[in-house]
Amino acid sequence: MKFTRLAIPGVVLIEPRIFGDERGFFFESWNRAAFQAGAGLDAEFVQDSHSKSRRGVLRGLHYQLPPRAQGKLVRVIAGEVFDVAVDLRRSSPTFGSWVGDLLSAENRRQLWIPPGFAHGFLTLSASAEFVYKATETYAPGLERCIRWDDPALAIKWPLDGAPLVSGKDGAGVAFGAAECFA
Repeated sequence: MKFTRLAIPGVVLIEPRIFGDERGFFFESWNRAAFQAGAGLDAEFVQDSHSKSRRGVLRGLHYQLPPRAQGKLVRVIAGEVFDVAVDLRRSSPTFGSWVGDLLSAENRRQLWIPPGFAHGFLTLSASAEFVYKATETYAPGLERCIRWDDPALAIKWPLDGAPLVSGKDGAGVAFGAAECFA
């Protein structure tokens, strides 16, 4: 596996080693020892989730507060998305910064988003299936959402028209009003 640390410390792009032939392909999407050696990541995942979205759907920017803050290892198993992580750690020199990358079934890239970050994605293909491994289970009372289009964040979403967002995501708070991490 190839581990690339992105511009914000803690966020890691993972490119698996793919073994393919005329039958198809095989790759490891999670190997605790490899992730610990390559990315310094020793996570214990407690929940897997799977979503499907159509073109133009934007989900996020979601996060959970302590004591149930989630680290997420995400990947696309069908289609393509633009995936984003926003640093919500007030003590970080990159507080309020974001990184984004294309994740697709074709490139098989994964993104590690540590606790202390908001996460969202925009579906670029006709549809996309997105899987998440999380270090904490979903806690509705601790879930928060920041507006995807907050001008303070200035995320450069590759939009072709207005995205389709849920009512909850459309009602997300401004970054300046968001509950953040220490």
